[in-house]
Amino acid sequence: MQFSEQWLRALCNPPLNSEELCHLLTMAGLEVEEVEAIAPPFTGVVVAQIVSFEKHPNADKLRVCSVDVGQGELLQIVCGAPNVVVGMKAPCAMVGASLPGFDIKPAKLRGIESFGMMCSANELGMTQAHDGLQVLPDDAPVGANLRDYLSLDDKKITIKLTPNRADCLSLAGVARELAALTGTPATFTAPMDVAVAHIEQRSVVLDAPEACPRYCGRVITGVNVKAATPDWMKSRLERCGVRSISAVVDVTNYVMLELGQPLHAFDNDKLQGAIHVRWPLVGEKITLLNGQEITPAADMLLIADETRALALAGVMGGAESGVTDDTQAIFLESAYFQPDAIAGRARILGFSSDASHRYERGVDFELAQRAMVRASQLIIELCGGAVGPVVEAVAAAHLPQRAAVSFRPARARKVLGFEVSDEAMLASLSRLGMRTANAGAALEVTPPSYRFDIAIEEDLIEEVARVYGYDNIQPLPPKGPATMQSSTEAARPVHRLRRQLADLDYQEIISYAFVEEAWERDFAGNADPVKLANPIASQMSVMRSTLLGGLVGALSSNLRRRASRVRLFETGRCFAKDAAGAPVAGYSQPMRVAGLAWGTAEPEQWGQASRRVDFYDVKRDVELLLGNRAEFVAAKHPALHPGRSAAVKVDGNVTGFMGELHPALVQSYGLVTAPVVFELALDSVLAASVPAFAELPRHPAVMRDLALVVVNAVTADTLLGVLRAAASEIVRGVEVFDVYSGKGIEPDQKSIALRVMLQHAERTLEEAEIDDAMRGLISAAERETGGRLRA
Repeated sequence: MQFSEQWLRALCNPPLNSEELCHLLTMAGLEVEEVEAIAPPFTGVVVAQIVSFEKHPNADKLRVCSVDVGQGELLQIVCGAPNVVVGMKAPCAMVGASLPGFDIKPAKLRGIESFGMMCSANELGMTQAHDGLQVLPDDAPVGANLRDYLSLDDKKITIKLTPNRADCLSLAGVARELAALTGTPATFTAPMDVAVAHIEQRSVVLDAPEACPRYCGRVITGVNVKAATPDWMKSRLERCGVRSISAVVDVTNYVMLELGQPLHAFDNDKLQGAIHVRWPLVGEKITLLNGQEITPAADMLLIADETRALALAGVMGGAESGVTDDTQAIFLESAYFQPDAIAGRARILGFSSDASHRYERGVDFELAQRAMVRASQLIIELCGGAVGPVVEAVAAAHLPQRAAVSFRPARARKVLGFEVSDEAMLASLSRLGMRTANAGAALEVTPPSYRFDIAIEEDLIEEVARVYGYDNIQPLPPKGPATMQSSTEAARPVHRLRRQLADLDYQEIISYAFVEEAWERDFAGNADPVKLANPIASQMSVMRSTLLGGLVGALSSNLRRRASRVRLFETGRCFAKDAAGAPVAGYSQPMRVAGLAWGTAEPEQWGQASRRVDFYDVKRDVELLLGNRAEFVAAKHPALHPGRSAAVKVDGNVTGFMGELHPALVQSYGLVTAPVVFELALDSVLAASVPAFAELPRHPAVMRDLALVVVNAVTADTLLGVLRAAASEIVRGVEVFDVYSGKGIEPDQKSIALRVMLQHAERTLEEAEIDDAMRGLISAAERETGGRLRA
């Protein structure tokens, strides 16, 4: 929203300079984005009139002018402008004047003395055009200071409004705010309706009352559309960033800027029958004022007569019904359209308009008649004519309602954090145009019709703070009990996990939770991922259900940069559809940690031979993360090598998986060799085991070896589980140290060699109890696995 500071001060003029005014508006939520001077500083320039001129005797393109500057005597000034005519009025820089970049002194031009300079707008720094002297109106007072006459000390202020403050998309709205903030009364011109001079009118039919619950129209006949727009109106329009077009159009734009109500004028002689506000017909077309022919979508509201569409409601008028130089009567429109019926329609068509910008944010639904009266008054003053009666169609049931909002001063003080009296709060709300009524310990506050953004108590609390002034709020140190929260040894923070992974030589990455749909199929076997309704990019269209895609993507990026060894990890949230039991209905959002290792197991060095990282290197890292609580069970995963992958269990429950990436994915993602990856539920990793104290035994341990022959289907892990479950109290540990198959062993069998450590904390073991313990282990193996002691 751009506007003239002088126009604003004509409505509300608080005792503040420009800088203070802009700061006040910014702190009240109307952020001042730019302040631009209308003209650069210059002095000594007056309104002058050319009385006569003659050709310069020594130059073809110069003229010697006699100029009246209001001092009684005519000045001789040499001028080279091509548009010099006798009687014209133009700016004249007197001797001693200071212009942008140079000063004016008496001079001789080709032998003729010149006492001043006739000026173009370019020479005054007001435009870049080079089209001769700036022509001033015939009624400009000769000798008047040009800065005062043209109000060149004015400034253009541009404010950036949030969408909820559409009430400030007008000078009246900004003036209301300024009056509320400073206590300076705002003075608005009360529209005086012109006397009705004829009975010609058009009936209005609201065929879509849910989209347009109020429509006003009036026929004005005998209009001189070729009448000149007065300079004061042109100046105000231009300083608001609106180009002057014609008197009738300029009036509609002026009222829109002044009051905030968009209007539109139709050529009345081009209309047939009643005015309809309706949805488009199938295949209907309309050519807009910008020359664009469109086929309106089904949800694009139209203004139409009995035979055709006339305008795209709230956006732009139609070319076939617009005002032209031949127009003699106009039909003036002033309406209220629901924001939802206008929002986004102009953007769909690839343009924007001042009307749509306001309607899609919300226009005062009680403003239409007032704006109609104001526009009629200005059109009659500038263009003449006679007005007919105002026809208004209203669907009251569809008009917005301003429900009263309960406001508790005590709660407002608590939320704001500083003391404001009830009287001050009431005064602030009243200055903002809100009606208040007592309701016990609370106030019932009814916002005005132009405030769409007041719906809950917090909105009113914010208004109190704005009017009170954020600058006036004293900074107070926060107060609160400093309570140390208890933490348990059984849970470790995420940052400690990250540090542990960094210590294990992994580097952390952070990737998007939005991923390619192909990643979900490849790395999670997920054919039905959570899809985004409005993705930020085509390759980020779904939510991830695994972290593997981000890790492989980062690996691929590193390999393109010739990395020789890559170890990465990430902690983050994943997303999947879940019918029940999720915090968000229908979705689960678990936190996970994942890692990837590719390349050599250790950095290249002279002390050991280089080898590729393998399953067991990463298995060691996973065991360390889980505090040696992990159990690894062969299992298949859609992203992993079918013979080199495992499910990771903790306390019998699957918490994740690990293994080599599937060869097909290695090839399709150009990874050369397979990385080893893992992914675990974060909760299980953070649940650390609590250490328990046990006194160190003072007596020596006894080692016994035994070799058990079992069928190939029995894994070493299964055998260890059986033996550990059957171990007596003196068995301190059972570990596998060899697996043998070959000569002396049946083809479908294997020999697993185990080392058993036996020890008692209080005494030396006797041979008999050692033998009993070993027999118990062998018996359990024979009973549970069908194994036998190797001969």
